[in-house]
Amino acid sequence: MSTRIYLNGSITGPEEAKISIFDRGFLYGDSVYEVIRTSKGRLVDLERHLTRLYKSAAAIALDPPDEDTLRAAIANTLASADNTESYVRLVVTRGSGEVGLDTSLAEGRTTLVIVKPLVLPTQAMYEDGVAVRLVNVQRTSAKAMDPAVKSGNYLNNIMALSEAKRAGDYEAIMCDRDGLLAEGSSSNVFFVEGKRLLTPSLSVGLLAGITRQRVLEIAQQLGVEVEQGHFGPERLREAPEAFLTSSIRGVLPIARVDGVALRLGAPGPLCAQVMRAYATFLEEGP
Repeated sequence: MSTRIYLNGSITGPEEAKISIFDRGFLYGDSVYEVIRTSKGRLVDLERHLTRLYKSAAAIALDPPDEDTLRAAIANTLASADNTESYVRLVVTRGSGEVGLDTSLAEGRTTLVIVKPLVLPTQAMYEDGVAVRLVNVQRTSAKAMDPAVKSGNYLNNIMALSEAKRAGDYEAIMCDRDGLLAEGSSSNVFFVEGKRLLTPSLSVGLLAGITRQRVLEIAQQLGVEVEQGHFGPERLREAPEAFLTSSIRGVLPIARVDGVALRLGAPGPLCAQVMRAYATFLEEGP
């Protein structure tokens, strides 16, 4: 197993990959990115990830390479790494240039693909669940920087996770400025009420997660009623079961919220049903 890097047309090991210290992705987080995993060697939801990358790029007026170039870069880097299963990180920055915030100072973009062996949460985490904490750090307002843009500017999420980690918890759950549930630092959140599956609406201001969308589709196939809405944090605290979703983790059950165990444990019955259906999706070929 190995880590291989595609950088502006060349594939190397991580030691040889060099980016300018004047690159705007490094200096300002002026970039967009996607994280993709493989399952049985196949990229999971590649088309959806590329679609979101292009939407993010358009939102910040960044011009990425064409889709054929990106697909080839990912495929060739995967082949070079030759891992059983891989983590793939695709990054496009506005490039280097004179130091300054003005985007017109950028001189060409930087395209980067990182491929490394896939590392999933432990089996115990899937079997016993994880602890999350509702943190004081608020999700960035859409009037400041649209949370739907998956950019390299991630300090908001970093500070949220840091707060949760200081309390000994696995993931942070952020609310918006009005105190409504938004999302995790690197995940979306679902919880159960009765026989319904609930998740914050995109209108709250959160990233439209690729796995979040898959779970919404799975719930529909299972005949589970889903509500996307505006919820206060107490709804999550009082939920009998809940789970996180992300492209690497898939569906990961929540065992505790703010140190208090959920009533139905982890995974709860509906979470377990969704986990099985998502595993089938991966097994049958994403």
